[in-house]
Amino acid sequence: MPISNITVFMPSVLTLRGIPGLESVQCWIGIPFCAMYIIAMVGNSLLLYIIKSERSLHEPMYIFLGMLGATDIALGSSIMPTMLGIFWFHMPEIYFDSCLLQMWLIHTFQCTESGILLAMALDRYVAICYPLRHATVFTRRLLTQIGAVVILRAAILVAPCLVLIKCRLQFYHTTVISHSYCEHMAIVKLAAENVQVNKIYGLFVAFSVAGFDLIFIALSYIQIFLTVFHLPQKEARFKAFNTCIAHICVFLQLYLLAFFSFFTHRFGSHIPPYIHILFSSIYLLFPPFLNPLVYGIKTKQIRIHMVRIVCPLNPP
Repeated sequence: MPISNITVFMPSVLTLRGIPGLESVQCWIGIPFCAMYIIAMVGNSLLLYIIKSERSLHEPMYIFLGMLGATDIALGSSIMPTMLGIFWFHMPEIYFDSCLLQMWLIHTFQCTESGILLAMALDRYVAICYPLRHATVFTRRLLTQIGAVVILRAAILVAPCLVLIKCRLQFYHTTVISHSYCEHMAIVKLAAENVQVNKIYGLFVAFSVAGFDLIFIALSYIQIFLTVFHLPQKEARFKAFNTCIAHICVFLQLYLLAFFSFFTHRFGSHIPPYIHILFSSIYLLFPPFLNPLVYGIKTKQIRIHMVRIVCPLNPP
């Protein structure tokens, strides 16, 4: 295809605009985002410390929770320095390869988080529906294998996005990304050629991961609810249901935000661009911010240890 005079061949540096339309107030927008990031880092680090230091929490449910906390820390840390550099220090430039690396990390951690939520749902399914077999099914070896598969699945599925962009997208209309971080579709839209394959593969990754995980998570909780409702004792029903509340809250907020961000980004052409960017940023930062709060409040064992750390009793 003919390439116009304004195209750029393989740019070495890209420019992130931040939040288009709100450039004058980005310094103020950075304050709540930074607060969310700090709370997310402190909360998830506290969760990891509690789970690691308390031997009573060395169980599959809490080990998966530790994996989720580590993923949340990595996800928040992969975008927040770039965002604050734009909002507060007027540093919008980023090397092209660094941008691709950030894109790969963001989407890999997103897929990893989804896979961990699926593993947590399956763990609760076995624990509630087949309690006598739980210890023999979820062994340390299986937990290690699940963690490795979840990470490898995410890394391998997202990697072709890098290859397609690096090898097929050579000419770009502009080097300015209308976003606050390097997101797959935001980079693809800069290109002047071969964008359709990249868009299709991006949709394939999103729907294959989210669709697969969503179906099995939903089936697991449906079976859990059917089992809980048939328990003879009310206390047993309440205890079994209460252990799933935190998981359901985390699961709902992640996927509801994900689908809302996805559909507004692709089908909300009448919505101002800054709304898209704000919701995309909130979608990445809100789960790491909310997860430790949800588990700290709803999980009794973690709440007890967290209170002991935050508000230690004075010795007599």
